[in-house]
Amino acid sequence: MKQKVIDIIKNHIDDEIILQKPKKEEFGHFAVPVFKYAKQEKKNPMEYAKELSSSFENYDEFESVEAIGGFINFKLSDSIMNEMANRVLEEKENFGKAEKEETILLEYISANPTGPMHIGHARGAIYGDAILRIGRHLGYKITSEYYVNDAGNQIRLLGVSVYLSAREILNYNVEWPEEFYKGEYIKELAQKAIKVFGKDYFNDENHIEELSTWAKDEMLEVIKQDIKNLKVTPFDNWVSEKKLYDEWDEVLKKLKKANAIYEKDGKVWLKSTEYKDEKDRVVVRDDGRPTYLAGDIIYHYDKFKRNFDKYINIWGADHHGYIARVKAAIEFLGYDSKKLEILLAQMVALLKGGEPYKMSKRAGNFILASDVVEDIGADALRFIFLTKKADNALEFDVDDLNKTDSSNPVFYVNYAYARINSIFNNLNKTFYDTKDIKLTNLEKAEKELLFFALGLPYELEDSFKHREPHRVTNFLINLSSKLHSFYNSNKVSGDEREEIRLKILATVALIIKTGANILGIELKEKM
Repeated sequence: MKQKVIDIIKNHIDDEIILQKPKKEEFGHFAVPVFKYAKQEKKNPMEYAKELSSSFENYDEFESVEAIGGFINFKLSDSIMNEMANRVLEEKENFGKAEKEETILLEYISANPTGPMHIGHARGAIYGDAILRIGRHLGYKITSEYYVNDAGNQIRLLGVSVYLSAREILNYNVEWPEEFYKGEYIKELAQKAIKVFGKDYFNDENHIEELSTWAKDEMLEVIKQDIKNLKVTPFDNWVSEKKLYDEWDEVLKKLKKANAIYEKDGKVWLKSTEYKDEKDRVVVRDDGRPTYLAGDIIYHYDKFKRNFDKYINIWGADHHGYIARVKAAIEFLGYDSKKLEILLAQMVALLKGGEPYKMSKRAGNFILASDVVEDIGADALRFIFLTKKADNALEFDVDDLNKTDSSNPVFYVNYAYARINSIFNNLNKTFYDTKDIKLTNLEKAEKELLFFALGLPYELEDSFKHREPHRVTNFLINLSSKLHSFYNSNKVSGDEREEIRLKILATVALIIKTGANILGIELKEKM
């Protein structure tokens, strides 16, 4: 609809067209400021607006076109509203789909495979998945990727923890180190390892490396199940950090050639201060082991070699300090770091009945994503996570999601959808039975509701452009509010305007369902 209006205006203005909302609702649906165009034509903006507005008088798409000040205001006609409603009824969940040429590599979650996913990981997972789903709906060619941190000390520590836990279960002598992973999941892994490898296996510390790999693979399966339970779209790629280290020598040579590194105190340092980092960073320790940053450098080298138009990383907010150093490495390797966009997801404060949500006994010291999904369901968790910007702190009480009133946004939106379904079920009709009804002589309230609903594609575009999926959930909440208000003030069944209102409600219901589907949220038809 918006694009159609832009295309019409372009017949008369050979320049970029920016549609705005009029200052007052009664002025119309769209407004175009003409100051820039008037200046190009060396004309007074108000006179130019009056002159130009007459060019649109014969278009069926407009009920009226009016010049006010230096603006041209457009009121859409019933015919274009009817045309767009028909599109929704025809395209169903494909409404708003498009095709884009831009290719994007989206990496998210990438939680260390040393334990199950906690609630912070879940926020990043749902945020990333929403961006993926919205982007793909809009036609962007997005490849999703999970970076598996399966190299380094944390994997060995996992193996040591399982090894010692198994020895403890077997009543062998155990001396726990200062650092180790704890929680019921470690004991579960240890019990399984005893069955897989046998008791004697845990009398030889030389097995720890093999055990570390086995435990990592087991934890990856747990993470994959957590991802599935969150209704996250299956990843296209799983990239192993350990395998990427085969490229370390090549990367190091490139960094040396770019004069990007130097040696000091027996360590190898990256000159990241040359690209606005607060200090240079160690990439190789004095014992010859690469640092965590080295793994990130290799990974981004591998990413950029794959030649995507854009790269998006979603990290936890605690990784903010890594941005400058990673971008510095990308520049030193000869790539454009502006192609890399790093989004941060803040942690979550979870309550239950006004009290802090209990830590999981199975996890030890954090809240498991799987526990919360079991408590409130994936759909409710996805929705509530997507009601705020990801880089803002989020606190919510899971008990609030059991409320059946407007304070619970999940219920509120689902009730709007179910309410419309109930009307159609009572009349023994389907949404698609309204296709042949022509929308004419629309009343103000009818037109306002329909116009707002038809704005979904533009909310999706803005949401993806700004990486803010909460714009879509807010749109659904606002649309539901308008629907409830309309229903409470306007009779549908048995009214002389029944057919017209049924078509409008069918359109609204399909748009609510489409928006929810895009976010990975399934709505119930009955409540």
